[in-house]
Amino acid sequence: MNTDYHRIGVNAFLVIVLAHWAEHVTQAVQIYVMGWPVPEARGVLGLPFPWLVTSEWMHYGYALVMLAGLILLRKGFTGRARTWWNISLGIQAWHHLEHLLLLGQALTGLHLMGKPVPTSMIQLLVPRVELHLFYNAIVFAPMVVAMWLHRRPNTTERAAMTCRCATAAA
Repeated sequence: MNTDYHRIGVNAFLVIVLAHWAEHVTQAVQIYVMGWPVPEARGVLGLPFPWLVTSEWMHYGYALVMLAGLILLRKGFTGRARTWWNISLGIQAWHHLEHLLLLGQALTGLHLMGKPVPTSMIQLLVPRVELHLFYNAIVFAPMVVAMWLHRRPNTTERAAMTCRCATAAA
């Protein structure tokens, strides 16, 4: 995965991340541009499949896929790109724990602070739609920086690479 197939793995992972990111952006547009009430703003897939938006299993599954992708592809990154990838991984690890907490509440019916619905720690301070838009942004931004640097390594980083993701030397 981190040698001959690293580029394919990173690109496939990026497609998954962008699709999820698009869902959150669409939901925000539905709320803040189109004026839809939050329960009606379900992104693209949530319109024909409304259960997706309320499924803690689906949200947890995506958080787990993100965490797994960041872990599995990590070894292929070197130098500065690895540092930025690690930042994204650290943030996603926290985001994953928040989703694990939400899933646990959904399964047990015991909600944090007596809230009527499953609630994450940071959600006690920030509404869920805005929080997940923020989480996706702060996981995505360092990931993109890592990918950019990975494709354009300096001499030391290029020598340490085990994949062929780098563009030709300038």
